Amino acid sequence: MRECGDCMRWFLKHSPTRHGVSAHRSPSMGVLLSMGLLAGLTVGTGGDESVRADDLQSVTATSFRSSEASVRDTRSTGRSSRSLRETPTVTAIRRASPSVVNLHGQKTIRTTAASMAGGAPDSFRQVNGMGTGVVIDPRGYVITNYHVVEDVSELNVTLHNGEATRADLIASDPQSDLALVKLRGQGPFPTIPRGHSDDLMIGETVIAIGNAFGYVHTSTEGIISALHRDVPVNETQQYRDLIQTSAGINPGNSGGPLLNIDGEMIGVNVAVRVGAQQIAFAIPIDQVLETVTEMINRHNNRRMVIGMDGSAVSRGGVQVTRLSEGGSAHQAGLQTGDRLVRINQQNIADPLNYELSVLELGPGDPMQVEFERDGEFFQTQLATAVTSQEFGDPAAALAWQVVGVSVRPAGESFVRRMNSRLRTNYRGGLIVTDVRAGSAASEQGITAGDVLLGIHVWQTAGLEDLAEILDQPNIRRGSKAKFYLVRKDQTLYGHLQLASQGNQLTRR
Repeated sequence: MRECGDCMRWFLKHSPTRHGVSAHRSPSMGVLLSMGLLAGLTVGTGGDESVRADDLQSVTATSFRSSEASVRDTRSTGRSSRSLRETPTVTAIRRASPSVVNLHGQKTIRTTAASMAGGAPDSFRQVNGMGTGVVIDPRGYVITNYHVVEDVSELNVTLHNGEATRADLIASDPQSDLALVKLRGQGPFPTIPRGHSDDLMIGETVIAIGNAFGYVHTSTEGIISALHRDVPVNETQQYRDLIQTSAGINPGNSGGPLLNIDGEMIGVNVAVRVGAQQIAFAIPIDQVLETVTEMINRHNNRRMVIGMDGSAVSRGGVQVTRLSEGGSAHQAGLQTGDRLVRINQQNIADPLNYELSVLELGPGDPMQVEFERDGEFFQTQLATAVTSQEFGDPAAALAWQVVGVSVRPAGESFVRRMNSRLRTNYRGGLIVTDVRAGSAASEQGITAGDVLLGIHVWQTAGLEDLAEILDQPNIRRGSKAKFYLVRKDQTLYGHLQLASQGNQLTRR
């Protein structure tokens, strides 16, 4: 690819029309106090048996030194004093903290104060966003809130041990405000112990950990104040069935774990009530895991076809509930009712674990499966085919098949930030989220995070534009087409040898 210095003029020409220790008293001091001998300081009429003040001072001084020495002895042993302070809260935080990561990156926000002061109505500024995430898989998959990673082009991560790395957005669901990102670097990464949210009790102790106001790994404690809260966000979105807690949650805590006293994650911290104290909310863990599993499943279905559905099994694994006739799973010999226990040497504990294992594969990669049937264990290998018809959007399916990229529309704030940085006026773009191995995009060095601006002489401001481009007769024949993209602060271009669509792919 080459840097493009005249792309803006090109796009303007070809733009589409649609758009205390508290001291412990020694026994001698205790005896003195209980006998009232300290009052003897003022008594001087007891003959030879009276207690003299200097004797009493001597006794008390000796007693005090004895008590101080006792505290020093206790401190010197260390273990007994520390064990008394090591509460269940301390143990819970110690257990969960290694899997909590801090997320930060730049995003653009609307500056309402400028408008109120008479400034331009569309006034924006760039801010350093921050949030928290939780590692749920040793391969580096992290759950966080969608609003933490929304429109963040470079997601920086600080691990519990202070190491810095980057993360890539894998899948997201704005409606539920959840997202899945993957850490870069070599694992395994420590994972959070997971609890359940179907047996929570009002009044039980909970702990929140997060990047509160940028203070990394801040821990706070409270109780569950209420359950099943619905919290409106705006006219079109609201959180449902949330946990209300009195644990301190502040900006930066979003995406972090809410723990029970055993150090297990029972929720994902998501919101605070502005102006209120000790009122905060978390998404229950059972709801989180179900949503994230569905998210990854949709992402996997856009990448490849396996031809199988499954459900959780109480003893672990995933039970096959549906097979597509003639699909890869069916051809490999799997049957309805089989229990999948391993994929490519990776144990399968539940549907989430299964979807993450499939996520590790690329279209066309072999999938070694171990399964149980009628008490016996078998192995088989199935092929993963490139998908087309299972994409929710036909344009997205064509992009994966013809170009070799999975894309999502860039948000408005992302485009504004990009235009401000590049001094351009693009209407939009498509953010590349995945690249198919061996595809035209892969051969040209296109990578996740690039922003596709156009193909041939047309802009790709949205999926509708992409659909029209890929439906052009010369594109359908598999021609060589020029493409334009943005990577960081550069506009680049190159040439794609597009795959021929033939008669196999039709728009719905």
